[in-house]
Amino acid sequence: MKLFLLTLPILAQCGEVVWDGRIDASTTLDHFDQWSWSNQIEPYQWYIHGDGKTSRYLGLSTDFKNPASDDGKGMKISIDQSSSWNGQPMLRSELIPQTTEDLGSGRLIYHFSLQARKKNAPQGDVEHQIAFFESHFTELKYTGNTLQWMADGKSHWSTKLQPGTWHNFAYDIDFDKQTVGLWASNGAQPLKKVVDNVSASASSNSQDWHVGELKTEKSGGREDWYWSGVYVEKAPVTKKIS
Repeated sequence: MKLFLLTLPILAQCGEVVWDGRIDASTTLDHFDQWSWSNQIEPYQWYIHGDGKTSRYLGLSTDFKNPASDDGKGMKISIDQSSSWNGQPMLRSELIPQTTEDLGSGRLIYHFSLQARKKNAPQGDVEHQIAFFESHFTELKYTGNTLQWMADGKSHWSTKLQPGTWHNFAYDIDFDKQTVGLWASNGAQPLKKVVDNVSASASSNSQDWHVGELKTEKSGGREDWYWSGVYVEKAPVTKKIS
């Protein structure tokens, strides 16, 4: 099944994309259901979620994408009270890259766009961990209606989560120099460097970037988070969202 949206003009514009998590317009949830440890199909691993059907936690639609992005469809990744994965006292719905590419060396740019809406908005008084690596050397945290960008557990930048607004991000990770910086913008605006690279214990085995959300308490109702423009490229950064 075709999953990648890239065409030759886009390749020329974006540079070298080493892993592409953008969803093709023809992709359905059946593709995600086909993934297993014995059938590790790209581009995502899909196993960190509750015990309900995939459609309870994951949705694909043109209505879920940033209109400025190159996706055929965006993703709605949801958590609710059934999202306690493996009996953990937290709520989780997460995708992980399925790839043979090296996503843990050199200088790489991890792109994604994120949105919340008024319907099924996230609970503001509970910490959420978003777009994080297994070691948490960099991630977004959400609490108190604020997105905070973290590096090695320290907050370096924050912004209010605005319902209906697409928040665009790129982690600028230099695995060789052990630093990470942040690019950000809203809507269709090009990315700007908002935090210069700072020291961080950067590491990845290429299959430990969690695209989704982890809510640290098992509380509240359903939450819907919308994802678009998820891909990894070699530096320098592509500033344009499209």
